[in-house]
Amino acid sequence: MRPGGVRSFALELARDPGGAYRGGERLCGRVLLEAASPLRVTALEVAARGGAVTHWLEGRSVGVNAVSSDYAAAETYLRRRQLLLLDIGGIATLPPGRHEFPFSFQLPPTLVTSFEGKHGSVRYCIKATLHRPWVPARRARKVFTVIEPVDINTPALLAPQAGAREKIARSWYSNRGLVSLSAKIDRKGYTPGEVIPVFAEIDNGSTRPVLPRAAVVQTQTFMARGARKQKRAVVASLSGEPVGPGRRALWQGRALRIPPVGPSILHCRVLHVDYTLKVCVDIPGSSKLLLELPLVIGTIPLHPFGSRSSSVGSHASFLLDWGLGVLPERPEAPPEYSDVVADEEVAAVEQSPFRLLQDPDVGAESPFFAYIQEFRYRPPPLYSEEDPNPPSEAMRPRCMTC
Repeated sequence: MRPGGVRSFALELARDPGGAYRGGERLCGRVLLEAASPLRVTALEVAARGGAVTHWLEGRSVGVNAVSSDYAAAETYLRRRQLLLLDIGGIATLPPGRHEFPFSFQLPPTLVTSFEGKHGSVRYCIKATLHRPWVPARRARKVFTVIEPVDINTPALLAPQAGAREKIARSWYSNRGLVSLSAKIDRKGYTPGEVIPVFAEIDNGSTRPVLPRAAVVQTQTFMARGARKQKRAVVASLSGEPVGPGRRALWQGRALRIPPVGPSILHCRVLHVDYTLKVCVDIPGSSKLLLELPLVIGTIPLHPFGSRSSSVGSHASFLLDWGLGVLPERPEAPPEYSDVVADEEVAAVEQSPFRLLQDPDVGAESPFFAYIQEFRYRPPPLYSEEDPNPPSEAMRPRCMTC
């Protein structure tokens, strides 16, 4: 070991390595330094960086020469720097042994989710740098993950999605008949692990059997210098039974489970991650009939209480529109009155002079109504064109010209 050398230099985050951060949180950790002997240090700094970058090459031929175009773009989301050790005289001396330097950063309120793609990425890292006189700088680096929350409990993401398409099957310039497809899902937003119930109707008016299929497709879009580069991948799929000529098939909620995939990235200027549900019909001898429904993969699942009434109501009308006529679940019964109001409150109400009136026409199964025991003032009279109580002659005002 060289005198004055660093035995170990590392960087640790307070959160577990598998933990993710979100915008607005604090990024805390510590720098661990172990010196074998007295160590002269110029500065010790920690820097947090994060951003999105895209890059790809496109080649084209110009005569006999091949020309390639370079496309690149970048966007910065996080740039923080903090000095942990800086002596006024310019050089500080650390005694031998183990030293810990804590640090803390406030993350910006809005960050883009971490992402790794073929032509671009969104990365976040924190780097510690130890500066010593006449010695190369020593560095330690740690990568951390950011997951920007995407709440699907919004009216736009809870709205049903539907569409319809039709196509004339042709083979060798001859008309084989009309194939139609209509599909619908109960909402637009889902989270990984959820099941998408796919409702579809396939009407095969052609002379050949057709095969319906459905898939969740991820589309990565990279942008730079006004150009776009896309990459698509199927993350989940299902196949139905063949539909014979002149027959019609109905999918009554075919289950399509979403695998563990990253959330949608919609608010980045250099790259996007979008999802779509593609329902298609393979027609032999002709191009397939394709129907696309937009999806948003979020991080906050459907709330069981806050969005229950809206989701149940929309799902009920959704099922009725497709002729299923069955509600997805029976609404819960309201709690008993004794479970909500204590016996002491019931006794106080019975002894109160303002007791509720009892209506014999309202039975135990009827809804509750509120009654007013008495009016403090009489209600106003009905409107009439003629005054029912005309003023007398003595009270009638006289004309000013008389």
